[in-house]
Amino acid sequence: MSEDELEEIRQRKLMELKRNAAGEQSKAQAQQQLEMQKQTLLRSILTQKARQRLTNLKMVKPEFISQLELQLIQLAQQGKIPIPLKDKQLKQILIQLQSHKREIKIRRV
Repeated sequence: MSEDELEEIRQRKLMELKRNAAGEQSKAQAQQQLEMQKQTLLRSILTQKARQRLTNLKMVKPEFISQLELQLIQLAQQGKIPIPLKDKQLKQILIQLQSHKREIKIRRV
């Protein structure tokens, strides 16, 4: 391969990397904007104590709480939960969700 061919390959690779980086950056910005909108909605739906409870639980079960946050937003938009949702009410919702989980017991013989 000649020097010109190598330089052309390098330039194409560099352009491809720049396009990928720009695409990833726009995805990150969109994700950040979506998260900000979600947090704004949760501020209007939940009381301070309830938001603090969700934040604490998010450290332990991030996927579960992310899904719960989306469900709370949908329920609030449909008018199925009182606004603002208090900590006691959030506790009841969490207890109901926990009771639906199956308990697995292993017996040794």
